[in-house]
Amino acid sequence: MSQPIKMKPRLVDKIEYWLPKVVMSPTVFLTMVFIYGFIIWTTVLSFTKSRILPVYDFVGFQQYVKLFLNDRWMLALKNLAIFGILFIVICLFVGLLLAILLDQKIRAEGFIRTVYLYPMALSFIVTGTVWKWLLNPTVGIERFVQSLGFESFSFDWLVNPDMAIYTIVIAGVWQSSGFVMALFLAGLRGVDNSIIKAAQIDGASMVTIYSRIIIPSLRPVFFSAIIMLAHIAIKSFDLIVALTGGGPGNSTDVPAIFMYQFSFTRSQMGVGAASAVVMLMGIIAILVPFLYSELRATKNV
Repeated sequence: MSQPIKMKPRLVDKIEYWLPKVVMSPTVFLTMVFIYGFIIWTTVLSFTKSRILPVYDFVGFQQYVKLFLNDRWMLALKNLAIFGILFIVICLFVGLLLAILLDQKIRAEGFIRTVYLYPMALSFIVTGTVWKWLLNPTVGIERFVQSLGFESFSFDWLVNPDMAIYTIVIAGVWQSSGFVMALFLAGLRGVDNSIIKAAQIDGASMVTIYSRIIIPSLRPVFFSAIIMLAHIAIKSFDLIVALTGGGPGNSTDVPAIFMYQFSFTRSQMGVGAASAVVMLMGIIAILVPFLYSELRATKNV
């Protein structure tokens, strides 16, 4: 019995096979070098006694010990916890509320959605600068309300060390809640209408439908929103620099500002690299459990 003749791949087939690889290879190479390569390099520097310039004299976990014995670093972690928790929770609440309101097919929905989304188009530098003016006691909201006749009104959070961190929460929520709204609105529009109609036939109110049927079905949207908001919170730098500059004093210091200043202005590159690695571990610590739970839930479906 004769064997089938194997035909050589045509030139077109070879081009179709190799062209995507050739086109993507520079991007993959640059990503490996400038993202993962520098992550590895930063991790290596965190185990050295580098100061102004990299020095590859390894000192073990000495820089990490020095980092967590630094009072300013502990304050930065505390501020990040306050900002991160409030920022994520309020953005989720406001974004979900706005999405539910827009899901009622109100008039001018497109215009209102655009208005809510517009702040996300601005950079954090612009947002910080605008809110720095609005919250300035001498020219902003406080001055405006006092000019209306309420002489005793006071809103000095921007210059109050105990309250300054909450001004960052206000600015961050203002910019990001519209984006979260868009995520939830897309999720709401993907819910099967037949389920909602069946619940309405059974006499369920809209509050019950949203709380027991629709919102629980938005778990993947919650997952995506939390991951993105946590990422924004952990790497927050430009918003805080523009709004408070880390002050008054160090009252709004966060790990990103700590890392920048210790690496490039205080000539303690080893400590700065250690803080950067801790920030990366923080992101991984948030991402991995959520990914595990999501993949496990998908597998059980």
